[in-house]
Amino acid sequence: MTLDEAVALSLVPELPRVGLTDRLRFHDPTLLELAARTREEARAVRTRAAADAIAVIAWNDRRFPAALLTISDMPPALWYRGTLDAFDAPAVAIVGSRAASAVALETAFQLAADLAARGVVVVSGLARGVDSAAHRGALNAGRTIAVLGSGLDRIYPREHAALAREIVRDGLVVSEYPPGTPPLAFHFPMRNRLISGLSRAVVVIEASEQSGSLITAACALEQGREVMAVPGNVLSGRNRGAHALIRDGAKIVESADDIVEELGGPGREGTARRQNDGSHDPLLKLMRAGEAYDLDRLAETSGIAGVRLLPRLLELELLGLVERVGDGRFMRSA
Repeated sequence: MTLDEAVALSLVPELPRVGLTDRLRFHDPTLLELAARTREEARAVRTRAAADAIAVIAWNDRRFPAALLTISDMPPALWYRGTLDAFDAPAVAIVGSRAASAVALETAFQLAADLAARGVVVVSGLARGVDSAAHRGALNAGRTIAVLGSGLDRIYPREHAALAREIVRDGLVVSEYPPGTPPLAFHFPMRNRLISGLSRAVVVIEASEQSGSLITAACALEQGREVMAVPGNVLSGRNRGAHALIRDGAKIVESADDIVEELGGPGREGTARRQNDGSHDPLLKLMRAGEAYDLDRLAETSGIAGVRLLPRLLELELLGLVERVGDGRFMRSA
C-alpha cells in the first residue's frame, strides 16, 4: 500500500474498524477500492498539510510505532508534528479527570516527571485536567506524546495550543484524523484506543464512574496492556471509577517506582535481581547478539503473537537487556 492510499483511507469518515489491522496487512480488496476513490484528494490533503508543518506516516512505514502494529484496529495512517523517535522509547499513559482536584493534578505532574526522568515517554490526550498536567510534568524532565481526537490544525481545547507547541519540540502530537477534522465527541473514545495502544501501561488518576479514562483502561485490557490506578479520597466520589479498577485487580500506584517495577524495570526491589531474572527469558535467548529484529521476524522465530510479544520486549528493554535501534527493530544489548 502506498502512502497516498493509506492517507486516502484516513480520509474515509466511517472506515470499518473491525479487524482493520489484518485487513491492511493482507491487502483487503475492499480497502484498496476505497483508497483508489480518494487517492487524488489524499495527495492534495497531504500537500496542504506539509505546508502547515504537518507530516503523515503510513501503517507499513518502518517508522510507524511498533506498539500499534499489535492492536486489532490500528489506523492506516498517523498525522503528526514532532520527532518520530519519540515512538522508540518505552511509553506509559497517564489519564484521568478533566475536572481534576489539586491533588490529582499534582500527582499527575509528579508521576509524569519521574517517569520521564527514567527515559519513559508519557502518553496522554492533551485534555484539561490530568492529561495536561501529565504532559507538563513529562516536559519538565523528558518527552511526551499527545494523541488528539481532531486534526492537528484544530487543537482542542484551544487553550492548549501553546502546550502542543512545547510538546513537538522533542516529542510528538499525533492524530489518526486528517487536518481540518473538528473535535467531534465520538472521536475521543476512538482516540483512547491509540493512547493505550502506544503504551505499555495505562495509569488512571481520579476517574469517576462515568469517566472517559475508563474507556482507555478497557482498551488497555483488550490490547494486553497493564492497567494501574492511583487511589484517592473515598468521600468526594471523584475516584469511584479508579477504585473500581483497583477492586478488579489494577495495581495500586503511589509513585513512579510502582509503575516501573510492575513493567519489569528497577523499582524499590533494586536492579540486580531483576537483571538476573530477565537474562533467562527464552525470547532473549532467541535473539543473536549484534542482530536487529523487527516484530514480524521475532513473532515468526518465537511463535509468540504480536499482542504478547511487544510487552515482553518492553519488559526486557526496561531491564536494559534489549534496546531499540530504530525502524521498529530490537537488538540484544551489548
